[in-house]
Amino acid sequence: MKRNAFTMIELVFVIVVLGILAAIAIPKLAATRDDAQMAKGRSDVAAIRAAIVSERQTRLLQGDSSYISALDGASGGIFDGNDSTHILLQYGIAPGTGNGHWRKTNTNEYTFHVLNADTAFTYYPVINGTHQAGTFDCDHTTANCKSLTE
Repeated sequence: MKRNAFTMIELVFVIVVLGILAAIAIPKLAATRDDAQMAKGRSDVAAIRAAIVSERQTRLLQGDSSYISALDGASGGIFDGNDSTHILLQYGIAPGTGNGHWRKTNTNEYTFHVLNADTAFTYYPVINGTHQAGTFDCDHTTANCKSLTE
């Protein structure tokens, strides 16, 4: 009698091949997630900086040479502007604590959490020591800051 089935050796061979493929694929997928979170951070920083410049240009047209005093108000979001007439990012950013999220840590101080590490950013509405007015920056000696801004 002829049977149509796989032998035990064939099944073990398939399981071993699938295990090898999984061992290769899982680290690649984890790295892709980290890369996506870093790209999101770069995009957020660029959008925030562009919004600060755009707000400044609007103020200059109105005869006000100052930068916006705060990047957010009391709405609960961050980077959404400091009142209803000065909107920074149209939708703001919802704060969070996990990888790929921003949170406000103090007045004009924010943290982006990526690669299981915090990167602190500060907004300087006026000249402050070595920082120009209107800058949104972090400590460039850290690897995450360099990856997010350079």
